[in-house]
Amino acid sequence: MSPPFWGHDELTQFGRAYQVSQGGLAPTEIEDGRGVAYGGEVPATVEALMGFALDDYTHNPGEPFPLVADPGTYQRLSDAPVTDERKTVWFTNTAAYSAVPYIPNAIGIWAADLIGADTGTLVRLTRLAGLASYLLVVGFALWALRAHRIQWLAFTVAVLPIAVFQAGTITADTLTNALALLVSALLVKGLFLGDRLGRTETAAVLACAILLPLCKPTYILLAMLVVLIPAERMGLTGWRRWITWVCAALGAIGFAVWMKIAAPTGEGTSLMRPQHQWYTVDTGEQLIGILTDPFGFLRTFWESILRRDHEWFTEFFGELGFAYVNVPATAIVACLLALAVSVGTAERFTHPDFRRTLVVALIMAASVAMIYVTLYMSFTPVGYYIIDGVQGRYFIPLALVTLAVLLRWMPFRLRGPGDREPGRGAAVTIVVAATIALVATVAKYHIYVWA
Repeated sequence: MSPPFWGHDELTQFGRAYQVSQGGLAPTEIEDGRGVAYGGEVPATVEALMGFALDDYTHNPGEPFPLVADPGTYQRLSDAPVTDERKTVWFTNTAAYSAVPYIPNAIGIWAADLIGADTGTLVRLTRLAGLASYLLVVGFALWALRAHRIQWLAFTVAVLPIAVFQAGTITADTLTNALALLVSALLVKGLFLGDRLGRTETAAVLACAILLPLCKPTYILLAMLVVLIPAERMGLTGWRRWITWVCAALGAIGFAVWMKIAAPTGEGTSLMRPQHQWYTVDTGEQLIGILTDPFGFLRTFWESILRRDHEWFTEFFGELGFAYVNVPATAIVACLLALAVSVGTAERFTHPDFRRTLVVALIMAASVAMIYVTLYMSFTPVGYYIIDGVQGRYFIPLALVTLAVLLRWMPFRLRGPGDREPGRGAAVTIVVAATIALVATVAKYHIYVWA
């Protein structure tokens, strides 16, 4: 559906994925006359397709003309065989990510190399490998909740238009969102529903505690919540009760080590901004500003909400890549209906106790704060009037656990005639609403981009 490299930062995401596929795990500094820069090599034919895509989505006519200027050129560049010639490309922003979220994409690149794929097939296989990983991980998360009605809430979050769009493009967010949903589903099962986790589920939640902090640092606190699941519900007794804490510690250590490795890339992120704002992003100066003038930071935060919260709300459902096509209002209404019904049909939680629930709530609030602080320090120019770079899609990984906290404290639920629990009708409503949202989104995207 999406032209090559029209996803969110898909140019730089592919560059990092290709670097990982070739064994490049750490950021690599490259020559750039503009200043500090990180990147790596990609096949020359891919670089040519990247260049055309960048120019195409940057310079396009207004309505009613399609955003894609020349589909034939995409086809010609995609049909080109991949050669041994390499070109260096810039991807400072994604060089800051560890190799972990790019493993599925790297597998797709290896598969393309194995079959001698042309340029277009290389890009498609890289996308499809990420999509397959999303379906596999999310499918397991939904399977873990198969005996509970809150499964429908997890389903609704998983198929939000923006989540599906990102799963179909090359981005670190694909595996990040999948792992976040998996750890959230297992947290809900073990902590809020009070169910015992199976061996595979226990292994999965412990793996998430280690891997999620290496995908995106802003979600480290979500991963650390696994320590709140009672050990006996994971089948851990005796000395094994400490395994959860060991895995959480490994995740935290991995996070700290990678942040140390990736720290130098922060010097080059300002090159992502308009030319007149190059060299205006200074992480150290922003941190000093937060510590010495916290009320000034809070004032900037508050003004950011007043100026941009309507955009974040829409983006939570979908701003589709660098075509900047927002999902239609029909899709948003359908998603809200699916969310309302799935929340209303969920079980009434009796676990955990108030203190643990409060801890989860505070950690969710802290995770939201980390998103703003991270973008303030790493992307916002010094002295800028708002926190720049915040997008609604960044809150998707936090949605399920946040809603679980609200469900723990909010006893109201939907009931059928005779005070019966919601039955098949509720599930059908959720599926139909989610389908309408996705179909409407695809239709609008096609009209704007291709038609």
